[in-house]
Amino acid sequence: MKLTRRDFLKISGAATAGLAAGGLGFDLRPVEAYSWELRTKNAKETPTICCYCAVGCGIICHTDQKTKQIIYTEGDADHPINGGALCAKGASAYQIARNDKRMTKVLYRAPNSDKWEAKSWDWALKEIAKRVKKHRDATFTAKNKQGQVVNRCNGIASVGSAALDNEECWAYQAMLRALGLVYIEHQARI
Repeated sequence: MKLTRRDFLKISGAATAGLAAGGLGFDLRPVEAYSWELRTKNAKETPTICCYCAVGCGIICHTDQKTKQIIYTEGDADHPINGGALCAKGASAYQIARNDKRMTKVLYRAPNSDKWEAKSWDWALKEIAKRVKKHRDATFTAKNKQGQVVNRCNGIASVGSAALDNEECWAYQAMLRALGLVYIEHQARI
C-alpha cells in the first residue's frame, strides 16, 4: 500500500483526535490503584541499597511470600539519598535477581592459556583464600627497622564498596585489619 502525504495527514489527525477524545471523561486513577494493589498483593517489602555505584540509593524489594521471588523493585521514598528516585541502572535492579541468563559458574583462565574453564563458586572462593594467604605471608612485616612490632601487610590493598551498610563495613574493616592491611580505601572517597 502506497501512503501519500494526504493519507498520512488523515491518519495522524484521526489518531490524535482519538487519543484526545479517549481521555475525556475517564478517570483512570482507581484502575491504576487497583493494579498496584494486585501487583504487590501478598508481598513483603524489604529495604535495601542499590549495588551499582558509590551513591548508595535506597530500593524497596517486593517479595512474593509464596514463591520467595522478587516481584517488583522501586525507589525508597523515605531514603535520605535518593528520595524514591532511581537512575536507569537502579531501576533495573530487579533484573539482577530475575535474570535467567545469570552465570552460575565462575569462568577461569589459567596462566598462559587461551581457553576459559567453568569452575564452581566453592573452587573460586577456596582459590581466592589460598592466594590471599600466600601473598599475605610473602609480604607480611612483623617488625619495622627500629624493631617495633607493626604486624602489617604491605602487599595487599582494598577498595571497599559504597553499597555496604555500616555493619557490613565494620565487619569488612575488621577482617582487613586482622589480615594486617594498611592500604584500605573506600569507593565513596574516590
